[in-house]
Amino acid sequence: MKMKKAIVIGATGGTGAAITEELVKRGVPTIAFGRSRQKLEQFAGKLGNPKHLTLAVGDAMRPDDIAAQAGDADVLFHCANVPYHEMVNKLIPLGESVMEAAERLAIKVVAIDGIYPYGRKQMELVTEEHPKQPHTIKGKIRLDYERMLFSKRWTKAKVMIARLPDYYGPTANEASYLGSTLEAIAAGKMAFFVGNMRVPREFIYLRDAANMVVELAGKDFAYGQNWNIPGAGLISGREIVRIAQRASGHAKPVIPLKKLGLSLIGMSVPVMKEVVEMLYLTEEPLTLSGEKYKRFIGPVTATPFQEGITSTVLALQKGKVTIASK
Repeated sequence: MKMKKAIVIGATGGTGAAITEELVKRGVPTIAFGRSRQKLEQFAGKLGNPKHLTLAVGDAMRPDDIAAQAGDADVLFHCANVPYHEMVNKLIPLGESVMEAAERLAIKVVAIDGIYPYGRKQMELVTEEHPKQPHTIKGKIRLDYERMLFSKRWTKAKVMIARLPDYYGPTANEASYLGSTLEAIAAGKMAFFVGNMRVPREFIYLRDAANMVVELAGKDFAYGQNWNIPGAGLISGREIVRIAQRASGHAKPVIPLKKLGLSLIGMSVPVMKEVVEMLYLTEEPLTLSGEKYKRFIGPVTATPFQEGITSTVLALQKGKVTIASK
C-alpha cells in the first residue's frame, strides 16, 4: 500500500513534528493538524513551507474538527498527547475523539505510544509479546488506552500502535525526560536530569523513530498490531551530558532528580511530581527488541548517540526547533 495522503494530529509536538518532517521529506501530501495557527505557521516556515504541506487548525478533542480537516487522507498519525498530570482524565477521551473521527472517515490510524503498559521488565529484550502487567497509575491508564484503540467498536478504522522508548531530538519537549535537559545544556544553563545518571538506558533519536514509523504506516499488514520501535542501544546520563556539553561548548552543572527533588519541584511544576512513579524505569530500564521490525520491515534506523545528541544540541542553539505544544 502506498500512502496517498496523511494527516498528523498534534503536528507541532515532539513526535508529531518529526513525523510530519519525515512525510514531507518523502513527498507525501500531508495535513499538519494542531490547536495553534501560529505554531503551525512557525513549524511550516522551519520546513521551508513545502507545497505539499497543508495547515489545519482544530481541537483534537473534537471528532468533528478532525473529520472536517482530514479531506482525502488515508492514514492518520495520532501524535497528540496530554500533559503528564492530566493523563488520567484526558488520555482516553482524546484517543476516543481521534478514533471516532477515523471511524467516520474509514482510515488507518498510527497511534504513537510508550512503554508504560509493560510494567516491570520480564525479558532482557522486550518483544511485543512481553506481558502487560503495569503497576503504576500511568501504566494502567496506558493499557486501558491500548484496549480502547483495539476495541471491536471500531469496525471501519484500522489501527496500529508504535511504541517508542524515551526519545530526544530538536523537537522533543517537556513530554520527554531528555528534552528539557538538552535544551538547558544547549542554552548554557544549569540542567536537571530525571533519574539515575549511572544506569545505561534506551533512548531513540526522533528522526530515526519517524523514519521507522512512516515505513510501518505504509504496510497494510502492520495494522491491528503493536510494534516496538527500538533506539540505538543504551547510554548513561553521564555520557549523554558529556556529549551534549562538548557540542554546546558549555559545562554548567547537571543535577540528577530523584524522588525527593522531583517532589519538591513538583510543588510548582505539577508535571514533575507525576514523574515520581515512573522512576523505576531509570533504575531497572526496559530495552525494546527490534526483532519483529527487522523481520517484517527491514533494518532498524539507528543514528549513533554521538551524532544524534550533537545534532540536537546544535539545532537547539540555532533555534531550529519546533515550539512544541504540550
